[in-house]
Amino acid sequence: MTMITTTAELSRACDALLQSDFVAVDTEFMRETVYWPALCLIQAAGHDTEIIIDPLAEGLDLEPFWELMADDRVMKVFHAARQDLEIFFHQGEGLIPAPLFDTQVGAMALGLGDSIAYDGLVRALLKRSIDKGPRFTDWSRRPLSDKQLKYAMADVTHLRDLYPIMREKLDRKGREDWLAEEMGILTRPATYELNPEDAWRRLKLRKMTPQWLAGLRCAAAWREREAQTRDMPRQRVMKDDALYEIAATAPTEASQLQGLRAVPKGFERSRPAERLYEAMRAVMADPESYAPKVEKPAPPPSNVGPTVELLKVYLKLVAEEAGVATRLIATVPDLEKLAADPKADIPANTGWRREVFGEPAVRLMQGEIALALKDGRVVMQDVKS
Repeated sequence: MTMITTTAELSRACDALLQSDFVAVDTEFMRETVYWPALCLIQAAGHDTEIIIDPLAEGLDLEPFWELMADDRVMKVFHAARQDLEIFFHQGEGLIPAPLFDTQVGAMALGLGDSIAYDGLVRALLKRSIDKGPRFTDWSRRPLSDKQLKYAMADVTHLRDLYPIMREKLDRKGREDWLAEEMGILTRPATYELNPEDAWRRLKLRKMTPQWLAGLRCAAAWREREAQTRDMPRQRVMKDDALYEIAATAPTEASQLQGLRAVPKGFERSRPAERLYEAMRAVMADPESYAPKVEKPAPPPSNVGPTVELLKVYLKLVAEEAGVATRLIATVPDLEKLAADPKADIPANTGWRREVFGEPAVRLMQGEIALALKDGRVVMQDVKS
């Protein structure tokens, strides 16, 4: 088994894949020591074509592959696509493969679990076992063995076989539209845009004062820029605990960082520290205008607890009857909002979710229907006037 290492080979292979109505795609990458995931292999399989691309090959231009991913005549099939799409978005200059089918999301709609692993899905639908031996391969090393390449190729050949089976099952159940919202999230550019000024959202808010929030946002944005520029994991630039200390101190000079327990000794004299002081001085000139506007969520009414528990039972009943994962219909926070406000702006109050769950759930809360035990099973029944 050989890898594609030249642009001419890649162009011919992608032309062959364009003859298929769908292409299964997977990647191997390394991200433990970097900020931007290092793309090491790309595997793709159509009806009659199977390829492995070596993105590390000198002189290889991935443009033919990006064109394939952008061609709307070909469905792109992934499993747990988000990390793969993140890589494509950044290396392909904003490219998001479309149209898209994620077999993990499809499995949720078929009632195979909230986030079923790939090997579990292959076992459930194809009755095959996956060799996990080369799973922890360093995919950046060359040469790769034939065994490693076969393992990588199997990921997409199984995926190619899964897709028609899942598509037929979803068609039979009339659930193609059920995937639309999840696919919409996966194909939204905002899902993959990494704006340093939004990095504070990853952190817990320990205080709500404008000055502390401004300090945290500034520190988080500084760390994100450093991680991106130096291509290293965020936690290697600065630990989260240190960001909280920096937010409280809002340091604009070296002496203010000395003595902070979570900040590495000597950091206060480094060039990254100078960039932090410069950013913090600009922010602290007017912290209120820079601080993110955060509204503390109102606690749910004290009397909705029993209603939420009732909705949980009903959600499980609906999910079991529909044969889908509960999380695809509603989450516990959704139920809390629905219990407090039947018109709450939640997914369960729109589209197919409203039809199968939201609308009858409101009727349940209004006493128009009830849950009862019949022959040891929970059932729904109308309440007579």
